[in-house]
Amino acid sequence: MEIAGRKQPEGSRWDWEITACDAGRLRLATGYDLTCHHGLEVIFTDPLFVSCPPAFRDPVFRPPAPAETARLARVLGEAAPLVVAFEADAGGREAVSCLVAAEGLVIRPGRWSRDPRAGAQALPGPRDWPGPPLPTD
Repeated sequence: MEIAGRKQPEGSRWDWEITACDAGRLRLATGYDLTCHHGLEVIFTDPLFVSCPPAFRDPVFRPPAPAETARLARVLGEAAPLVVAFEADAGGREAVSCLVAAEGLVIRPGRWSRDPRAGAQALPGPRDWPGPPLPTD
């Protein structure tokens, strides 16, 4: 499988999810089962436009259609250096069309644990109580 002309290492990976997204990067983790670990990271550097679900399966990467690149050029005000398009199963009846525009792309093979005790810190979630913690006794 290729993403924007870059070949991915061989292996089974059908589960995909966004593990980081900010102004500097969009990181996708992929593997055959994301509950414990993932075996490949696809990192879009300096993302300009992202239209994809937070988790999806079995993406089919393809070159962007001329209408998609024209739409991006209108939205961004100029042509994007890197545009990746794909269709994926997001759990609905039909595949969804996804589009990512970014400055660059890095594909990192390896094995990363998904266990928070293995070094990754979990982000604090929203508080479910507006005030100080209630006494427990």
